[in-house]
Parts: sequence; structure tokens; C-alpha cells
Amino acid sequence: MSDSAASAAAPGPAPEEVLAAAVELARAAAVDVAGDPAVVGEHLGTHVEPLADDADPALGVVLTHSFAAGLSGYLGWHWAVTLAVVPGDEHPTLDEVVLLPGDSALLAPAWVPWHERLRPGDLSVGDVLPSTEDDARLVPSYLADDDSAEDPAGRVVAEELGIGRERVLSVEGRREAAERWRESEFGPASAMARHAPGPCSTCGFYLPLAGSLRLSLGACSNGFSPADQRVVTADYGCGAHSQASLERTTGEPAEFVPTARYDTADFDVL
Repeated sequence: MSDSAASAAAPGPAPEEVLAAAVELARAAAVDVAGDPAVVGEHLGTHVEPLADDADPALGVVLTHSFAAGLSGYLGWHWAVTLAVVPGDEHPTLDEVVLLPGDSALLAPAWVPWHERLRPGDLSVGDVLPSTEDDARLVPSYLADDDSAEDPAGRVVAEELGIGRERVLSVEGRREAAERWRESEFGPASAMARHAPGPCSTCGFYLPLAGSLRLSLGACSNGFSPADQRVVTADYGCGAHSQASLERTTGEPAEFVPTARYDTADFDVL
């Protein structure tokens, strides 16, 4: 066999080897995109990109070169240059050049919609917090079609019925509010409530809420109470209970006891 026939029969390098050897081609592409050779650092390695499950192997091989990034503020990032070998072609083809974060890269937090970022206390003077149409805490205040909020006749009916509002709290909205208030410092689990002489439900300064929350929640109207002007649970309590009075026994310190502060000796209590 002649030398020419032997060389023709000898297989060429595998596509993966051709792509892995094209380091300078990949670096030149990264420099062209970066615009400055100084920000394209050392070669970090290569990896073969996996093909899709339904891809034809005859389409070729795709390989990515990685180079350290020397950009300010991009610590832990790297340049990724993807090359491919087209079947029947011995020369690599450039696919794309991108700047990617590594495992140690500092990344911005994931974007969160504004209505999910809000926290209690974020609203300040002059701020406007619009409610969304799909707010699960609100429902139409009267039964009608879905577009009832934009119906002038529907608003007239609501006013005549004394509702006066297009939307009111839904069952979910009331439940969320009740749970939030119950878990606050004015709920039954607070230290103040555990040491109170009596619950708010028996206090004269307790103003029950209206509607379905009446039995479990109310407002405190005692100016000397730490809960004044606050929503409290019916089983909350504090030392400013309207029926708390001092009782002293000989040799014993005074203590609070829940008792009536008015004289019932001259009339019957019904």
C-alpha cells in the first residue's frame, strides 16, 4: 500500500478533539465580545454540551470553552464560548459567547413583584397602595355579574342597601386578619394576657367588632391600657381591667381581684 493510500485510510481526529484544541479560536471570540483582552483570563476547561434526547447524533458535537472573567464586579463569573463541528467540516464553528456566573458568583436576588415585597410599615405619608383586582381578601359587596363594580346601576343599589362600598372583606380576608391579630402582642398568648386579672370580653372598656368577628375580636378604649386604640382578642387582658380592684388582708400584700366596683346592697342585680 502506498503512503498516499495509507494516509487516506487513516482516521482523522474525533470532533471532540478538534473542538477542545480550538482554545485560541474560542479566546479570540471572547476578546471580540469583551472588547478588551485584559478581561479574558486563563482557560478554565471545556465540557461537551449534551444533545437533546430526540436529537440526531449526526448533527455534530457541541463543546464549550470557559475562560476566567476579569471584569470589575464580576467575581466568580466566566466567559463561556460554545463551538460546534458541522458534519463533513473539519473546522469548528462559533455558536455563541456569553458571560455566566459560577458557583461562587455574587448574584442579585430574584425579582419579586412589588405587591409581594411589601411589608407592614412600608407605607408612609403620601404613598398610595392600590389593591389588585384578584386580591383574595376582597369580594364584591353585593351579588351581581363579574363586571358589577363598573355598573353604575349596581353602585346605586349598593348605596340604597346601605353597603356603600363596592368591595368588602372576603371569608379569607377575615380569617387572615383574625389570625394575624390573634398572634400579635394583643392576643391570648402574650405575657400581658397571661397575667391579667380577667379577659377583655368581661371588661367595660372592650368594644366588640361588628359582624362575624364580634365574638372573638374588639377594640380597647381604656386610655391607661397598653392596648388602647388597638384591636384585641376577646381572651386578651391587661391590668387595667374595669373590674380589677385591690383587696388587702392582714399581714398579706395587696393583690388584684376581679370584683364589682359598685354597691349592690340597696337594689337587686337581675
